Amino acid sequence: MDSLLRGNDEGGEMAIAKRLMTSLPAPYRAVVIGAGGGIGSGLATRLAGDPTCGTLHCVSRNGDAGPDAAVRHAADLTDADSITAMAASIGADGPIDLIFIASGLLHRGDAVQPEKSWKAIDATAFSELFAVNATGPMLALQALLPHVPRDRRALIGVVGARVGSIGDNRLGGWYGYRASKAALAMLLRTLSIELARTHPQLAVLMLHPGTVDTPLSGPFQRGVAKLLTPAESAAAMLAVLDGATPEQSGQQRDWQGELVAP
Repeated sequence: MDSLLRGNDEGGEMAIAKRLMTSLPAPYRAVVIGAGGGIGSGLATRLAGDPTCGTLHCVSRNGDAGPDAAVRHAADLTDADSITAMAASIGADGPIDLIFIASGLLHRGDAVQPEKSWKAIDATAFSELFAVNATGPMLALQALLPHVPRDRRALIGVVGARVGSIGDNRLGGWYGYRASKAALAMLLRTLSIELARTHPQLAVLMLHPGTVDTPLSGPFQRGVAKLLTPAESAAAMLAVLDGATPEQSGQQRDWQGELVAP
């Protein structure tokens, strides 16, 4: 009963928290990868406030991120051994009903920057972008999927980016980031087709979070019509994921639920 009580209402009485992920069995187990980032932190905070979230596992590079109620784990998406160890630790707790991967790389100092021209393409930067944005999430899912139930509803959400849409690309530039997110979209689409055969009630969505006020988007916020807080983006994406059907598995949708062009 303690998990149902969150905060105080205006009269000083304890208030009952609103259930968040209504399509999952209660209590459910959730995993947030990238919990140390702005969006990941927002997701973890939202899930921690869901009274039917039985266990929340938060994964970050240093293993120090996540709400107090979460079980914290360390893993680096560019280190396969650390991913394997993380998944084994989480899987020992029982079946996983919700996986949300919120990690991502757009820029890192002078070494990785969005390219304004083909002349700026750099093989080392490309390799790092693909490792974090595409290969890493797939390795994490590869390690965690054996712990996802086959006989009931389960959800997988992965943060994408509208700039990774081939059909929606009208500005050019940002070669490495665009390509790595487009690759992620293809990987998740392919995965969803295979999992439909073994996990018929599972939905896998790539989710465009909007432009969120985080260090990742900080240098590129000028002129943005709608800037979301991490909490706003997290709540919206979780609502879209909660409403996803198995038939929608493999799609990319934005934080408002709209389909993003492949």
